[in-house]
Amino acid sequence: MLERILKLEEARDDSLFLWGSRQTGKSTLLKALFPNARYYDLLKSDLRMMLQIRPSQLREECMMLDDGELVIIDEVQKVPALLDEVHWLIENKGLRFILSGSSARKLRRSGANLLGGRALRRTLFPLVSAEIPEFNLNRALNNGMLPRHYLVENPTSRIQAYIGDYLQQEIVEESIVRQLESFTRFLQIAALSNAEIVNYTNIAQDCGVSAKSVKEYFTILEETMLGFFLPAYTKVIKRRVSVSPKFYYFDVAIPNHLLRRTPLRHGTDIYGHALEHFVIQELRAYLAYRMPVKTLTYWHTSDNRYEVDAVIGEAEIGIEIKSTASVSLGDTKGLRAFGEEYPEAKLILLSLEERPRMINGIEMWPVEQFLQRLWQGKIVKE
Repeated sequence: MLERILKLEEARDDSLFLWGSRQTGKSTLLKALFPNARYYDLLKSDLRMMLQIRPSQLREECMMLDDGELVIIDEVQKVPALLDEVHWLIENKGLRFILSGSSARKLRRSGANLLGGRALRRTLFPLVSAEIPEFNLNRALNNGMLPRHYLVENPTSRIQAYIGDYLQQEIVEESIVRQLESFTRFLQIAALSNAEIVNYTNIAQDCGVSAKSVKEYFTILEETMLGFFLPAYTKVIKRRVSVSPKFYYFDVAIPNHLLRRTPLRHGTDIYGHALEHFVIQELRAYLAYRMPVKTLTYWHTSDNRYEVDAVIGEAEIGIEIKSTASVSLGDTKGLRAFGEEYPEAKLILLSLEERPRMINGIEMWPVEQFLQRLWQGKIVKE
């Protein structure tokens, strides 16, 4: 079993919500970290039905535990009423809880008790490169980083099943959307727009729905942890900048499999988009696991002349991602403009070159070497 970086050490003293997309490995992680905890798996239909009918049974059973013991409720969003019982048990019995799930949307929509700050929030992301012995970049771009997908030679059938079963059926079953055909079309258009600045009007025209509906669809993907927005860095020094976010699916393999454009080939625009997506995915997980106070944004001037793919913190680090094996001076223009705006920023260009080098103050790293240094704590300062 792969060892995950997220250790949930806070659970020794506090209760937690653990969120993460389906198949990121939440259940496996919880069972490995806390083998002696009382465990309620709400994917079991008989247990779920029993607690839906009579949520108080959770309290009655947990009253038999010693004060301070740990209780895990997996897929908690399936029985929102349990959160009132959890609240009471935290307050009156001193129990600790880990409440895991793939979406807080259903809990919020149902008006469920979200414990009023009594539980910390943590997220488990797909695998990251540092968790995989003999990590293979091309496999990651083609297979994605969900454990069930990365670890097999050909994950196409698994990924297509994941897309069909989760991205469509479960969302519809929760009554989140009513027009499946429009939403399915939106999923494909969102895949075409993956890693791009979001333009709701253009996407709405392509989908044949209103811009309001498109905004709601994006919100659904975000709240069900199937995608995320990367905000723009908007602190202006001289150049006017874009303020619209970019959108990414939560895992690098999803957009290309939605559009059936795999396997990816070196030298294509699609490969370059996937490489950018993957690095953003790694940076997002790194900051969430190691430095949650640091922000991740991107920088794009409003005249469309300059862009930097990732900005960490308050313009502390600017990162540009190129899929070329031979970097030219033109590849650095965005970073050079960013450096003029923010002279104290560390400037990094990632590529498929074989060895690191420095040009005009810009650090150039092969992607895999950069990722090793990132997870060793050598890139971002606390």
